[in-house]
Amino acid sequence: MSPKVIPESEIVATVIFSCVSFLLMGLVLVLFFYFSRKKIVQKEIENKNLEIQYQKDQLYAIIVTQEEERKRIAQDLHDDISSKLNIVSLNSHLLTAPNLTEAETMEITGNIIALTTKALENSRKIAHNLLPPVFEKFGLNAGVEELCEEFESSKAIKTYYKNEIDFDEKDIDRHLHIFRVLQELMNNSLRHGKATEIWVAFKNINGINTCNYEDNGVGFDSKSIENQKGLGMKNIDSRISFLNGTIKIDSEVGKGIAVIFTF
Repeated sequence: MSPKVIPESEIVATVIFSCVSFLLMGLVLVLFFYFSRKKIVQKEIENKNLEIQYQKDQLYAIIVTQEEERKRIAQDLHDDISSKLNIVSLNSHLLTAPNLTEAETMEITGNIIALTTKALENSRKIAHNLLPPVFEKFGLNAGVEELCEEFESSKAIKTYYKNEIDFDEKDIDRHLHIFRVLQELMNNSLRHGKATEIWVAFKNINGINTCNYEDNGVGFDSKSIENQKGLGMKNIDSRISFLNGTIKIDSEVGKGIAVIFTF
C-alpha cells in the first residue's frame, strides 16, 4: 500500500499557521514582559518618590527644629543677657557722675558685679544647652548620666540608667544625635507624660546597638497619626534615620511609653 501523499498546499498552510502561531506567542510574550516591566518601573518610581518625600520631610523637620532652637537662643540672649548688660552699661555711666559718695559708688559697683555674675551664669546655661561640656569632654555615657541627674534635681522624677556599651569617642558626632533623642524623649515624659519614673538602658543585642526607653507617664495613642506628626517625633525620626537605625514606639493611654531604637 503506497503512503498517503500530503498535498503541498496543506504543508504550506501548516507552516504558515505554525509561523503565525509562534509570532503571536512571541508578540504576547513581548507585550507581557513590556507591561510587566512597565509596572515594575512605575512601582520603582513611586517608591523612589516616596523615599524622596520622606527625606524632604526629614530635612524640613530638622530645619524647623534648628530654626526653633535659634529663636529660643536669640530670645534667651535678648531677654536675659542683653537686658542685664544694658543695666550694667547704665550703672557704669553712673560711676562717671561727679560728687558720688563712697556709699553710692559701692552700691553701683555691687550692682555691676552682681549683674555681670548673673549674665555669666546664664550664658553658661545657654552654652550648656547647645552642647553639654561633660558630653563633649567625656562622651555619651557621661552626658546621659548628667542628663539623668539634671532631671532628678527637679525632685519631680526618678531616673534609672544602665549602660552595657563601650562607646567609641571617635563617633561623638553620631552620639550627639542619640543624646538629643533621649533629651527629647525625657522632656516629653516630664512635660506631656507627667511621668515620675524613667528607665534608660543601652545594650548590644546580636551585634546591634540598642536603646530601651520607658516611662510610667499618662501615655498616648501611639497608633494615632496626629501623635506621629508632632515636631518632636519628626525630629526624633530624622535623627534615627541619620544614624541608619530603626525606632519602635509603643504607648497606650494610662500605660506610659516604651521606645526601642537602634543606632
